Amino acid sequence: MTTEIEERLAALGIELPSPGKPGANYVPFVVTGNLVFVSGQVPMAPDGVKFVGKVGKDFSMEEGQQAARLCAINILGMLKAAVGGDLDKIARIVKVVGFVNAVPDFTDVHKVINGASDLITDVLGDHVGKHSRSAIGMGTLPLGVAVEVEAVAEIL
Repeated sequence: MTTEIEERLAALGIELPSPGKPGANYVPFVVTGNLVFVSGQVPMAPDGVKFVGKVGKDFSMEEGQQAARLCAINILGMLKAAVGGDLDKIARIVKVVGFVNAVPDFTDVHKVINGASDLITDVLGDHVGKHSRSAIGMGTLPLGVAVEVEAVAEIL
């Protein structure tokens, strides 16, 4: 039986990735109690890393939003793995933290991270998907990517 979340993913044309091997000394997510902490996700697509560069120089705000959206897709893939494949076990996205590799005078980092927040809410719905959030401008990020996003979720 297809769930409402799976239907939303299909309607958006999204296939969630399976967790890959971390690129350093960490795990992709940690489950403790009823919380899942998802490590920072970069804009990784099936064919490799995307959006390498700085927002405000190499990428527009809208392109940064697309990078953040891709990070959110990877977060949902990690969450799916953390809950044994059933995204309906997510009670709530508690917190999203987004990092934007931007030029020093770029002040719309919060709008860039809307790309992640909007995707999460579109897939999980307002009740589960709406979350607290921080958006932070950075001088650099791993692999030189434009955006990295991490999340904390409550699970059933």
